[in-house]
Amino acid sequence: MLLPFHHLCEHSIHPSALPAPRPTWSGASSSDVLATHLDPDRAVLCEALAGRPLLRHRARDKTCGARAMEAIWLYQFRLIVIGDSTVGKSCLIRRFTEGRFAQVSDPTVGVDFFSRLVEIEPGKRIKLQIWDTAGQERFRSITRAYYRNSVGGLLLFDITNRRSFQNVHEWLEETKVHVQPYQIVFVLVGHKCDLDTQRQVTRHEAEKLAAAYGMKYIETSARDAINVEKAFTDLTKDIYELVKRGDITIQEGWEGVKSGFVPNVVHSSEEVVKSERRCLC
Repeated sequence: MLLPFHHLCEHSIHPSALPAPRPTWSGASSSDVLATHLDPDRAVLCEALAGRPLLRHRARDKTCGARAMEAIWLYQFRLIVIGDSTVGKSCLIRRFTEGRFAQVSDPTVGVDFFSRLVEIEPGKRIKLQIWDTAGQERFRSITRAYYRNSVGGLLLFDITNRRSFQNVHEWLEETKVHVQPYQIVFVLVGHKCDLDTQRQVTRHEAEKLAAAYGMKYIETSARDAINVEKAFTDLTKDIYELVKRGDITIQEGWEGVKSGFVPNVVHSSEEVVKSERRCLC
């Protein structure tokens, strides 16, 4: 079961605005404060970009009346979505986080940020921070900075665009260089599977490539909502299993995996009465 997270909001940062006062929103909790002000890597990028907008923060929340659902999670995983321009990265993320398909989508400038809660087992939730990266070459210097602080990612190609499939190797090699000394778990995604009649990449050759790099392969369609939930959920479950086994650990200075918020145990009224009757002499 997948759960929406946070209130939809948007924030752009320019170097001229740094340092900026910490933004606040009506009804926002302390966890809603923009991560931009907590990540020194982004400040360095802003200085290097000289006025170019760097990222926008997007998140989601669903409220019932005046009360917002309390978000409780075991871990926070930071994911990155990469691939050539026009393969449908933004559309796939919006379908997953917002439940909608945008017929027209503007090219991503720099990096966009989305959030979503995933319940991988009954009562076990993972908070996902999802970074949507620009595929154009002129923004690659920006997106490379986000590899190192990600624990997982979706590597997309367009099944109707063979060139985007041929570039998968280049994306993986670039990631290998910039993710050190940490590791990142990837799932290879053949997107736009609703356009099967225009297919230029067979499922067999895509599965073969994924196996060569030790990745899973899945085909998705943001337009028809095919395997969108499965792609993100399977990746989350794979990372969670690695964390449970100790193959991936929480490390200081690394944003890939963080401990979540787990509430204190609330005892039943019967237990409280028993404790009050206990003799303390």
